[in-house]
Order: sequence, then structure tokens, then C-alpha cells
Amino acid sequence: EPRSTWCCWAWALAIVTMNFLVFFINLLLLLVIFTVVLLPTIVVVYFGFQCHSRVLHSTARYCKTVLDDNSSSALIILGFVIMSPLIVVAMATYCSLARRLRLFMCFQPWSRAVYKGVKWRWYEEGGLCGCARGWNTQVKAWV
Repeated sequence: EPRSTWCCWAWALAIVTMNFLVFFINLLLLLVIFTVVLLPTIVVVYFGFQCHSRVLHSTARYCKTVLDDNSSSALIILGFVIMSPLIVVAMATYCSLARRLRLFMCFQPWSRAVYKGVKWRWYEEGGLCGCARGWNTQVKAWV
């Protein structure tokens, strides 16, 4: 049966808050994974731009003794070349982790706020984000 107006607004606020919390957890996980996986690219491109004479031309000792303009250009090119495969690895890692933790199952439908007696979606799945239920080993995904 439908809820009253004020009860519907209260439940809607609770569901929107929960969905935003789940969204920000997903976003934080995505940022952490991408930062860790793309760290080699970030470091290589940073040192390439830092030591190139036309960009920053740092006065650091390693820029004067180890890296000249040609090696700095090579670092910049290498960094951008290895970025594409690392982005694929980061996205595959995030998707695998999100699927294993069932993070997308934590989003709650709007009908929970509108109608009485609608169960939480994760309740039928075996607990918060499906952690209590056994894993389905028949599902396979190719990336």
C-alpha cells in the first residue's frame, strides 16, 4: 500500500542518502584503483616533463646528470604509450572488485520509499551487498 506524503518524503530522503553513500564508496574505490594502477605512468610523465628544457627544466641533479631533452622526450612518450593498457587493467580490476563485492546491488529502488512492505533489495540477496550468500561460480565474464 502507498505511504503517506510525509512518510514517503522521509523514506525518500533515507534512500537518496543511502544511494549517494554507495555512489561515493564506488567513486572512492574507483579513484584509489586508478591512482594505484596508473602510478607508473604518472611518475614517468612527471619526470619527463620536469626535466625537459622546453617545459619545466628543473635544476635537480638527476635532470642534469641522467636526463637530457631526448631522454625526457622518451619518458613522456613512454608514459603516454603505457597509459592505454594500464587504463584497461584499472577498469578490469575495478569491475572485478565491484562485481565480487556486489557494490551495484547496494543501490535501493525508489519504490522502497513509495510503498509499504517493499523489502530492501539486498535483503533478498543474502545480506548487505550479498556477502552472506554463496558465490555463483557459473558466471563468467571476459574482459
